[in-house]
Amino acid sequence: MLDSLKSWKTRVLDQQAKLLGFLLLLKSGRGYRGGREAPRADAGRRYKVIVWGTGFVGKQIIRQLRDHPRFELVGVIVHAADKDGQDVGELCGLPPMGLRASRDARAVLAREADAVAYFGPTAEHLAENLANMTLAMRMGKHVVSTAMTPLVYPAACPTAVAGTLQEVCLATGKACFTTGIDPGFANDLVPMTLMGVCGRVERVRVQEILDYASYAGDYAPMGLGRPMEHRAMLENPEVLIYGWGHTVPMMADALGAELEKIDTVWEKWATPVEIRYPHGVIPAGCCAAIRFEIRGWVKGEPRIVLEHCNRVTQAAAPDWPRGKMYPHDVYRVIIEGEPCIEQEMALRDRATGDPNRAGCLATGMRAVHAIPAVCAAKPGLLSPLDLPLLPGFGNLRAR
Repeated sequence: MLDSLKSWKTRVLDQQAKLLGFLLLLKSGRGYRGGREAPRADAGRRYKVIVWGTGFVGKQIIRQLRDHPRFELVGVIVHAADKDGQDVGELCGLPPMGLRASRDARAVLAREADAVAYFGPTAEHLAENLANMTLAMRMGKHVVSTAMTPLVYPAACPTAVAGTLQEVCLATGKACFTTGIDPGFANDLVPMTLMGVCGRVERVRVQEILDYASYAGDYAPMGLGRPMEHRAMLENPEVLIYGWGHTVPMMADALGAELEKIDTVWEKWATPVEIRYPHGVIPAGCCAAIRFEIRGWVKGEPRIVLEHCNRVTQAAAPDWPRGKMYPHDVYRVIIEGEPCIEQEMALRDRATGDPNRAGCLATGMRAVHAIPAVCAAKPGLLSPLDLPLLPGFGNLRAR
């Protein structure tokens, strides 16, 4: 009995000693002398930013930059004459900010700034975009952009485009990073992160399932709203791959896979009845939905596939893919391998719930959050493979 009591007391004392030791461990502080101190938003560098372009994306980015602790908006360049001289806040539906938009790009670029966030037109306007991005770097600014989607992976971009900008980067000592518009991170960062937890990847499919009814942009490249016999610009395989497909070789290179070819699949759907939506009307018999694939072939099979299923209203193409989290407006990654992974992501605007608005904001903010890393990088064209994790330093704050 006495031995049993001693044994019980010994166990209690051992437990108390372990608890005391654990509490002392917790009280010992964090980190160690010589280790890297965690960065603090109130002590970090604030980057001065010029926004070039006040379309659907640019205006949303300006709203975010007006009080961001990490970035200071110092200039806004516009194209339209009716925007010239307007207060930037009023231009974006905000109270006056005391900063005026200007069409004089050189005058704005002459201001002290770290980077230009370039939200110009699509890659269809190649010459204009190259001229503007070149000017920004020659006037001493790094560039982050959403405009030239072929530059999301410079290694796959034609030399006439990537080579030209690379020479400018090296001559000016500046770096340039372009992220996609659909949105780019859904086609590169998300699938590559998920593939990084696999022991084996047999194939990967990245899907955009999106209702364009709330989108106020240009539908012409896709042919939405046009007669079925009309051949839209993106129906051309070379154009489609050039504009939207460079994440396929990016993922292949990240995986160490050798691509045999890249091809495309294009389908379109004719509405049997007239479709009315917030930005127009699609007559009966015209195209109200498109579905395409950009396929990277490895060992005789399409193993890396980007798929877009885009419709105008949910009445269109009822038998085509839909989301599981929500029936529409989702991005999905499907990986066959070890393990198999299916991930679905939905982006929604906080005030309206609009997915198109949310997607455009997320696209632009990825470019903006890359600015510190771009400023610290060696001169040249950058891709997501060249950048560290961009968690949004300074983002955790109240409204």
